[in-house]
Amino acid sequence: MEFRIERSALAEAVAWAARVLPVRSPVPVLGGLLLDAEGGRLRVSGLDYEASARIDVEAAEILRPGKVLVMGRRLLDICKVLPEGAVECAVEGSRFTVSGDGARFGLSVLPLDDYPALPSLPRVRGAVEAAEFAAAVADVAVAAGRDDTLPALTGIRLGLDAGSGTMTLAATDRYRFAVRTLPWKAAGAGEGAGSGSAAGAGSSSGAGAGAGSEAGAGSGERADVLVSARRLTEIARSLGRSGLVSVALDAGSAGFEHAGMRTTVRLLDGRLPRHEKLFAMEDPAVAVVERARLVEAVKRVSVVADGDGPVQLAFSAADNSVHLQAGYEDDVASQRLPATLEGARELTVAFNPAYLADALASFDEPSLRLLMMGAGQRAMITGEGEPGRDVSPPRHRHLLMSVKPPLV
Repeated sequence: MEFRIERSALAEAVAWAARVLPVRSPVPVLGGLLLDAEGGRLRVSGLDYEASARIDVEAAEILRPGKVLVMGRRLLDICKVLPEGAVECAVEGSRFTVSGDGARFGLSVLPLDDYPALPSLPRVRGAVEAAEFAAAVADVAVAAGRDDTLPALTGIRLGLDAGSGTMTLAATDRYRFAVRTLPWKAAGAGEGAGSGSAAGAGSSSGAGAGAGSEAGAGSGERADVLVSARRLTEIARSLGRSGLVSVALDAGSAGFEHAGMRTTVRLLDGRLPRHEKLFAMEDPAVAVVERARLVEAVKRVSVVADGDGPVQLAFSAADNSVHLQAGYEDDVASQRLPATLEGARELTVAFNPAYLADALASFDEPSLRLLMMGAGQRAMITGEGEPGRDVSPPRHRHLLMSVKPPLV
């Protein structure tokens, strides 16, 4: 194998594929990246037991086609310090060399025969806009759990409904629940609907029935799977900000493909709790607040909140304001903002400041609606102009459990 390629193209391809490499692995070859040079392009691939990544980039010249497996993180370190311009790569005996502008590096070659085959891409179900997909994943990922003893809660639910042309993303850690919908385009109807499912026993955490897909009679193909929030966030960020991302699913994995980049990830077992009943709020008090000012006020008063000490929001219809306060005794901070309150004369709620800040940051609308049932009960945040009681729900909803306001 021997080829020439621009340093920037090589570095970007190696960095993209190296994302999936395990930090530590009892199988040394899983720390490797597979380089395949042929037909004017270089393909870089990597995998572990949970995910795989493959990217194709143009090479300036393929002098000798071939494949080589080298330690991925060492190659990535080399790419970061290579001089700008064209670099030459070649296999010389048991060594892979990388050289450019007088600099030269050598890497040991790993045994190709021991390297597992990359998993194939599952069946493509449709496509979604890359930028909107990345934004939607980021919106809900803040609500995903981080406790590995409850693996289902560390995932993002990815639901597809060809009948409505809607993709639904959802995540919860039991204290908050974020749901985001976005349009997607199903693959050709002539392809038929695939199937695949795993079943398990339900539990109070929501883990239980496994991922799968089904053909909805008269409504087109449906799918409902659970993907690691960490993995899906990495994937969505890495796929670019323009064009369409192909979404592929089967009973055990999800795949995404865009502009020469292809990645797969193993699905999580279990299923998140359904949010429909939880999000149904009968006659809530509704407050409308300017988002940017509320974000700054929460950040400001939270500096005196010890640990998870709550931020209190006291809404008043009498003077159209919300009074934010945090802290105890003499160590307190407060700020008053304009706000309109409907459905009550006064209402006081309190939230974990980090959870509230995460929720507010996931919106980009100028104003937000807060639908509140009262102290210690559910509260929902949506974009202003998208009433929570509409027949068509808002595209982005974030549910928080309020806590009892502290006694000051």
